[in-house]
Amino acid sequence: MNDDQLMRYARHILLDEFGIEGQERLNAARVLIVGAGGLGSPAALYLAAAGVGRLVLADDDEVDLSNLQRQILHAQDRVGMAKAESGRRTLAALNPEVDVFPLQERLDDAALLKWATDADLVLDCCDNFATRHAVNRACVALRKPLVSGAAIRFSGQISVFDLRHDTSPCYHCLFPEAEDVEELRCATTGVLGPLVGVVGAVQAIEALKLLVGMGESLVGRLLCLDALTMQWQTMRYSRDPECPVCSARAEQKKRPREADASADG
Repeated sequence: MNDDQLMRYARHILLDEFGIEGQERLNAARVLIVGAGGLGSPAALYLAAAGVGRLVLADDDEVDLSNLQRQILHAQDRVGMAKAESGRRTLAALNPEVDVFPLQERLDDAALLKWATDADLVLDCCDNFATRHAVNRACVALRKPLVSGAAIRFSGQISVFDLRHDTSPCYHCLFPEAEDVEELRCATTGVLGPLVGVVGAVQAIEALKLLVGMGESLVGRLLCLDALTMQWQTMRYSRDPECPVCSARAEQKKRPREADASADG
C-alpha cells in the first residue's frame, strides 16, 4: 500500500480486527451489487469508500425524479440517465481507486451465474422477489456469500447467507418462493427515505466483515427494524433440509470424492 492509501484507509487500519491485512483483502476483493436504488446506493457508497477493489453495479433502470428522496447515488441532473452509469460517476468521484463496472441490464439466471462467478461476494439490493430468488439460486450454485436487504414503508430487514458452508441456510429457506406471495412496492406503498440508508449501510457492514474475515455475520439471523418505534428485533432461522434450492449442496460436495474413490478401486 502506498502513502495515500495508508492515509485514506487509516481509520480502518487502526482497528485491530482490520489492520493492513484486512485492507489489502478489501483492495483485492470483487463485489457484485444487484440494484443501484435505495439499498444499493448506501451499500455501494460505503464499499467504495472502504476501498473494495472492484464493484459491478447492476441495474437496468434509469434515474427518475421520484428516486431522489432516497437513492443517494443519483442527482437531479442525472434524471433519465442509466442508474448503473450514474452510480459509477458518483463512486468514481468518491474513490477513483475503485474499479466500478456499470452493468445496465436485468440479470436473468444465466447472467447472474456469469457475473457472480467473478465475485467474492454478492449484495442483493433489488426490489422484487423474482430477482431475489434468482440471485439466491446463482449464489447457491456457485457457493458465494450473499448479503440481502429489504425495506418497505417503515420496516427493514437484513440477513446473510454464507453459501460456502453446507449448514448455512439460503434465501429460499427463509422466504420460500411462491406464486401467491403479495409483493409490496415502494412505488405504490411508499418507503421512509433514511430507512433504506440504514438497511444498505448494515449490508455494507456485513459485506466488509465477510470480505475481511472478522466478527460474526448475520447467518441464520434475520435482523428487523421498525423505524416508527425504532426497535430492532432478531429472528433466528435454520436451513430447511428439504429446500429445493440448497438441500443438494452437501450431496454435490460428496460426489467428486465418491467418484475418486471408485476410480481408485
